[in-house]
Amino acid sequence: MAEVQIQPQEDPTLQHHHQHFPRKVPQPRYMDKGIGYRYRPNAPKREHCICITIFFLLLGIILLILWLAYHPSKPQFTVTSAAIYGLNTTTPPFMSISTQFTILIRNPNRRVSIYFDSLSAFVSYRNQPITPHIMLPPLYLDKHSAVSMSPQIGGTPVPVSVDVSNGLAVDESFGVVGLKLAFLGRLRWKTGDIKSSHYGLYVKCDILLGLKKGFVGQVPLLGTPVCDVET
Repeated sequence: MAEVQIQPQEDPTLQHHHQHFPRKVPQPRYMDKGIGYRYRPNAPKREHCICITIFFLLLGIILLILWLAYHPSKPQFTVTSAAIYGLNTTTPPFMSISTQFTILIRNPNRRVSIYFDSLSAFVSYRNQPITPHIMLPPLYLDKHSAVSMSPQIGGTPVPVSVDVSNGLAVDESFGVVGLKLAFLGRLRWKTGDIKSSHYGLYVKCDILLGLKKGFVGQVPLLGTPVCDVET
């Protein structure tokens, strides 16, 4: 009797269970309306912040060095001589005085020039003007240079208080008169091709004169006049 060989057959249900399905690759999850990813690396943002910080740090160091090298000093004013050509206090409330002062203006900066775009001068006594303001010509002071000027101030009657006219008469009789020479103006600094904006200028020089009644001409300066410069 012939031997019958039976080949084993797989159950089709098992074949279904042994099938390999392709693995799903996770897709990037988008934010609202597909604008960007939910996850973004922080490295580029961090490098950007570091670059900005280094830039401003270097800029600050450069500005500090420039300020230390080019920070300008104030101009210096010195009164070297004075002359009185007339003083009349006998017609109150008006008085007149004619003066001439020689002033040395010095630029102490070695890297910065100074432009005096406008400059005026007047004389006061006891904080009250006794001369009109006069306009002086514009000035330019090169680095570490000086200029001398001798403007004539006054000669026109101006109204003053009784205290001023009486005080001047008394001081003149004693031979010692204290006046204040003042300058008002606007200046600019210049370094290389760069000019600064305008700065206000106010200079006051306290002057003590040896003036006797009726004397006309050059008068001695008693002590060293001190000029205070404000910019």
